[in-house]
Amino acid sequence: MKVLVTGTDGYIGSVLGPYLITRGHDVTGLDTGFYRAGWLFNNGVTVYPSYINKDLREIELEDLEGFDAVVHLAELSNDPLGQLNPEITYKINHKGSVRIAKLCKQAGIERFIYASSCSVYGTGNSDYKTEESEVNPQTAYAECKTRVERDVSKLADADFSPTFLRNATAYGASPRMRFDIVLNNLAGLAWTTNVIEMISDGMPWRPLVHIKDISKAVACALEAPVEAIHNEVFNVGDTGENFRVREIAEIVGAEFPGCKTTFGDSGGDNRSYRVSFDKINTQLPGFSCEYTAEKGAVELYEMFKKIDMGPETFNARPYTRLKQLKFLLETRQLNDDLFWV
Repeated sequence: MKVLVTGTDGYIGSVLGPYLITRGHDVTGLDTGFYRAGWLFNNGVTVYPSYINKDLREIELEDLEGFDAVVHLAELSNDPLGQLNPEITYKINHKGSVRIAKLCKQAGIERFIYASSCSVYGTGNSDYKTEESEVNPQTAYAECKTRVERDVSKLADADFSPTFLRNATAYGASPRMRFDIVLNNLAGLAWTTNVIEMISDGMPWRPLVHIKDISKAVACALEAPVEAIHNEVFNVGDTGENFRVREIAEIVGAEFPGCKTTFGDSGGDNRSYRVSFDKINTQLPGFSCEYTAEKGAVELYEMFKKIDMGPETFNARPYTRLKQLKFLLETRQLNDDLFWV
């Protein structure tokens, strides 16, 4: 297929774009470049998508002509960042994403794959959340995900098939690295300080999924028969990869020699959810996860060792979304609406 991937300069996109090319797809990337300052390591990839440098809010119909599918990743990308300015988060993540979907339909693009998030489940009891469970978003970021799913699903018809991939919390090595997500952050602490010192008791639940397994889910959704993915929601991950945060810390600590792990009192973050991934593993042809949290921790250890990563790199602003955007705002490279000046 000829595929447009938005957000190809991001943490997932910089892995997904080349991966889809290896699957035989003709890939074009689109990104506005907020995080282009960060390139942690060379992962040996030699093929990259052709590229459109553009803000997602400025995409026009002619930008979409000729594509068979759009994979939409490009949004403000986590809960703390969304809370920085909830109003602009809604403008970009909700209104911007729905606008792109409408343009895709107008352009005759058959498939629209939207990167949603398991954070839409927010809080819950001990039951596993399925795609049929009631959503309970706790942040502007998660609320926008639910709104996009709601509004874009209404566009589905015989010629337009949206698919919603609710990704578990991502982890894994990427050239455009992020250290503001749980397993990656704990691994960075373990490497640079030899201590994982948690201020909370680590009792909230989180499901995890490697970015390469997210990429695989996207590819499977692109290549599946349309009846398998038409207007469907899939939780992306493996049911066995639900962990309490303290368990993630212990898994990471065990893979970093000499690392100590300590815990504090109960924290203020009330987000906690376990998720069932039975649907994607039984109904999306070709999908199963290849990574576990243990394997991901080993991957990060080996990568940190290879590049001899120091604390100054781990703490550098390009690898934490909130730090990088605050820098671009404070230096007036971005205006208050997050457009380049």
